[in-house]
Amino acid sequence: MNKIKVLIVDDSAIVRKIFSKELGRDPEIEIVGTAPDPFIARNKIVELKPDVITLDIEMPRMDGITFLRKLMHYYPMPVIIVSSLTKKGGTLALEAMQAGAVDVMTKPGASYSVGDMSITLIDKIKAASKVSMKQYQATTKIPKKVTKLSLTKTTNKVVVIGASTGGTNALRDVLMQLPGNCPGIAIVQHMPENFTTSFAARLNDVCDMEVKEASDGDRVIPGRVLLAPGNYHMLLKRSGANYYVNVKNGPLVSRHRPSVDVLFNSAAQYAGANAVGVILTGMGGDGAKGMKKMKDAGARNIAQDEKSCVVFGMPKIAIDLGGVDYVKHLDNIPKLILKLAQPED
Repeated sequence: MNKIKVLIVDDSAIVRKIFSKELGRDPEIEIVGTAPDPFIARNKIVELKPDVITLDIEMPRMDGITFLRKLMHYYPMPVIIVSSLTKKGGTLALEAMQAGAVDVMTKPGASYSVGDMSITLIDKIKAASKVSMKQYQATTKIPKKVTKLSLTKTTNKVVVIGASTGGTNALRDVLMQLPGNCPGIAIVQHMPENFTTSFAARLNDVCDMEVKEASDGDRVIPGRVLLAPGNYHMLLKRSGANYYVNVKNGPLVSRHRPSVDVLFNSAAQYAGANAVGVILTGMGGDGAKGMKKMKDAGARNIAQDEKSCVVFGMPKIAIDLGGVDYVKHLDNIPKLILKLAQPED
């Protein structure tokens, strides 16, 4: 079995040492080299030909985003941004995603241990190694013209969506087509703290629905999209006829926090047949078991097809477990969401 060759680019010698040690524990990964800045990284990329690069944002001589843009132009390859992600860094990380980074995560800190970091980063590296850069770069382009769909009647149904690698672009494409009176939506996208705040704000700028990072107790109402905060689980709850979310801390579930399974399990329990589930591109199996519970509870579920996925992992496992009713190309998912969300006559 060929190992995934990884190059670590970070100006901190301590970070390079920790990452090399932690990532090197996985039998499928080989750390072929490290670099303290983009200029040294450039030479090592040519020499070592890594499969995946981890890249910091703030570095000497050249910042990570500038280097990323140059790399995507001359030598496209999977890049994972690994940053401290302060509020400023969250915005920078989002710019990096738009510049071509496959994924983003935070460095270990007060709320994110080295152990959690290594588990998550290893998963992201394995997912990134499977990405076709030609296909991925095509998804980073914002559609020039978006056809807005319409919903003729409002409904008390709710939509829950889970995504991981490639999901930021997939979510944008889906939400941009939905009307302002679409049933309330709750989303778990695998991403770290602070990044979700910037991501929700960007989506809010281009969507007819209100998009916000969820706070504990936020109501799930027509016209609103709630995005789980990075590093926190989000559950759907119900009080009478009203749906709301519970945002809380807790251990990793299905190797993630936030976890799609946590959201989907709660949707099965509290929404049942009133829920529409959607699972988009991503590596691993998070959300598959929860989606099966949703279907058993009467929900109608959609999975993104292999052709339009950046990584056909999460949808495939959900399909294999029997929790999916429809398998659709990303372009056709918004229309189907509205069809399933229409109130029954």
